[in-house]
Amino acid sequence: MKTLLSLGHGYCARALARHLSDKGWAVIGTTRDPAKAEALAAEGVEPLLWHPEHGADLAPALARATHILHSASPTEGRDPFLTLCPGILKARPEWMGYLSTTGVYGDTRGDWVDESTPPVPARARSGDRVMAERAWLDSGLPVHVFRLAGIYGPGRGPFEKIRNGSARRILKEGQVFSRIHVEDIVQVLLASMAKPRPGAVYNLCDDLPSPAAEVLSHAAARLGLPEPPAIPFEEAKLPPLARSFYEECRRVRNDLIKTELGIELRYPDYRAGLAGILAAESN
Repeated sequence: MKTLLSLGHGYCARALARHLSDKGWAVIGTTRDPAKAEALAAEGVEPLLWHPEHGADLAPALARATHILHSASPTEGRDPFLTLCPGILKARPEWMGYLSTTGVYGDTRGDWVDESTPPVPARARSGDRVMAERAWLDSGLPVHVFRLAGIYGPGRGPFEKIRNGSARRILKEGQVFSRIHVEDIVQVLLASMAKPRPGAVYNLCDDLPSPAAEVLSHAAARLGLPEPPAIPFEEAKLPPLARSFYEECRRVRNDLIKTELGIELRYPDYRAGLAGILAAESN
């Protein structure tokens, strides 16, 4: 039986698991939260409680895994699984995917980047990602790195903020963000599993980098609600993490997933993606 071991079973991994379960795969997902473990079991995922400081032995799951997906963030500059589970290097999966971030490219002042662009991380957390990428690519495992732009999809996106009244349109001239619908992430992962190329690095984003304020305006219009209030970036009292996103600007190319993996994006821009979320809700 094909078996996916999902290290850090989060939003993207749960979407992938639904597709694999329909194909008869077994899915094992690690989590730190006992309550989440119960939810995973209800979804047909075999939960495995694991925490960097304690938790279950991963060896039995590694022995079963034909495929491994790693979604967990580095902790204090270290990859939790490489650091605390050295036995993972003895695993023999057919494929392994590491979910990283386009944040590794840093601030290009709006210029385009692709997979050949050297990472120049502007933040410590992005620097940790670069180190984790390199460590996994050097691990001897059949690793594929997927650099994800801003992730959105059902239950995660602008509609929730507009509906609960927390949305604000932050205005900063020239600022754009790349984004990717979770279902397009899933189809890239499935295509890579079917056509593995260990050592590959792929950017995952749609075709239209856009201002976040523009996306919020469109989402409000789709809901028939007023635009969220507009606030200049200089006046917005953003928490440090949110502010850091606005201090970087880049446009990300996605040509490689199209030419090498044959991907045709289901949601090539935010308009299509938001329409798809509403359609899913209505169903």
